[in-house]
Amino acid sequence: MPTTKKLHLKILFSILLLSAFFSCDKKETVPVTGNRTSNEITCISMSHIGGTLGEYTIVKITKDSVFAEKGATANKTHKEWASSINIDTWKRLISPINVNDLDDIKSSPSQQPVDGIDETFQIRTPAKSHIYVNSFADTVYYRQLQQFKEQLVLILPKEYQ
Repeated sequence: MPTTKKLHLKILFSILLLSAFFSCDKKETVPVTGNRTSNEITCISMSHIGGTLGEYTIVKITKDSVFAEKGATANKTHKEWASSINIDTWKRLISPINVNDLDDIKSSPSQQPVDGIDETFQIRTPAKSHIYVNSFADTVYYRQLQQFKEQLVLILPKEYQ
């Protein structure tokens, strides 16, 4: 009996030692890019948050879907809507946005401290996430975000616009 216990312990110890050996092996990782380039937009989120009742509208768009939620914290209301989109709709939505300009878009101070509503955009690429708050004051680069919003209105239900 003692020899079988030793045998089991030797096997267990060998397995643990081998797994530790292979897990410590430094592997070279290759970034998975597929068809994605660092200049490709992967996701856009737009939100309007603030006001006296704590209202919020949040819209998130990816290559294949749109998700929207709306509510107010003061009266505890919340609604959600989701829909799939096709690649042509996605391309039409992102077509006004020039990825090379994303680093140049300027944000403005928050308006929430004075019961204002903040408009926030988050544009993600594989390389970076760009976040803008109240960028409508940027007279040079906001035009492309405004054109995006105009395209978005065409696919959202009225209560989420």
